[in-house]
Amino acid sequence: MNKVYDTEIISVGTELLLGHVTNTDSRDISEMLSKIGINVKYHTVVGDNPERLRKCVEIARSRADIIVTTGGLGPTCDDLTKQILAETFGLKLVLNEAEKASLYEYINYGKKLTENNFQQAMLPEGCTVFHNNWGTAPGCGFEKDGKIVVMIPGPPKECNSMFRECAVPYLKKLSDEQIVSHSVRIFGLGESAVDDIFAEEMNRMINPTMAPYAKECDCLLQITAKAESEEKAEKMIEPVMKHVEEKLGELVYGVDIECIEERVIQLLSEKHMSFSAAESCTGGEIAKRFTDIPGASACFKGGAVTYTNEVKSKLLGIDPAMIEEKGAVSFEVAKAMAENIRTILGTDIGIGVTGLAGPDGDGAHEVGTVFIALAVEGETFVKEVHMGPFRTRSFIRRMAGNYAFDMMRRWLTGIRVI
Repeated sequence: MNKVYDTEIISVGTELLLGHVTNTDSRDISEMLSKIGINVKYHTVVGDNPERLRKCVEIARSRADIIVTTGGLGPTCDDLTKQILAETFGLKLVLNEAEKASLYEYINYGKKLTENNFQQAMLPEGCTVFHNNWGTAPGCGFEKDGKIVVMIPGPPKECNSMFRECAVPYLKKLSDEQIVSHSVRIFGLGESAVDDIFAEEMNRMINPTMAPYAKECDCLLQITAKAESEEKAEKMIEPVMKHVEEKLGELVYGVDIECIEERVIQLLSEKHMSFSAAESCTGGEIAKRFTDIPGASACFKGGAVTYTNEVKSKLLGIDPAMIEEKGAVSFEVAKAMAENIRTILGTDIGIGVTGLAGPDGDGAHEVGTVFIALAVEGETFVKEVHMGPFRTRSFIRRMAGNYAFDMMRRWLTGIRVI
């Protein structure tokens, strides 16, 4: 891929237009393509209608070099993506015997096999087949008339896995160049602030390139280079990475990781340490996010969702008079939550979170006020955060979790906690 290729993603499914299903496929594919230096110029969503789909494909063909479709590869009568794409590019659909045999084995094992399932094994002649290890419908890729077409199933788990494991290698093989990309993950600055810091130099860069992307409650800076070899691309990226990390300093929490809790697991595992959490306004979000990651059981002993004052007293042993005097949303209560859960569960670190996720305040604090505490042997840190009254409950809870993980990350790496 010696030139810059523009991509259009067409997501097929009436359920997407009706809002019954959130279109995460386009987001995930765009992110994966950005990591290999391929530009996504258009996102299109179209229902299961052959004429409208045909028009969308024709438009994409006129303005994009790569067309990626998601959905419409299944066994039902409204699964028409392959038929329309094959027709548009003048290709026949032919039966792939290997995929037919795989479908028979997969479907016939647990349910009655109907003849329409074999429709999924009909694929454009000459295409590269992407076997579906995560479901039934195979995907595929082909080149025709100077265009590259990739078709992927719609269910998010299948789409994400197949694109990563099959489509990305397929697209990378089309190039004489090697594309290397690394993401610098940042907490404490938003996308616009990162852009402001690096805007002047980003505008001058051609290869490597840098681009900031907003993530949920944090952001990343994507650094991408193209070269004759992976080794040369890495050498091109190295000084840029060093420059970025020096400029952002302690705001960088990791490179090429998905989230801040993943970094905390790495650090806790390296140090053979554990933590526990007492949560109020986050409602167990910290525990859930942490235990969503494999390996969490080695670092996380447990936690308690102490949503009411009574439970804070009964489970954590916090003095009811102190809660009454200081208020449940306070420096003192967050501190006691962190210290007490640490003692009760015998962990190296204790986390306490109490605050107001909305929609109502408590008369003393505005919505979005959260106290996050980290307790370790002989010392407790408490951070007071004000996110503003216009944030959603989910944002406040997730951001509070990010602050908690960031405090742990900071303590574990020996930099200032608050």
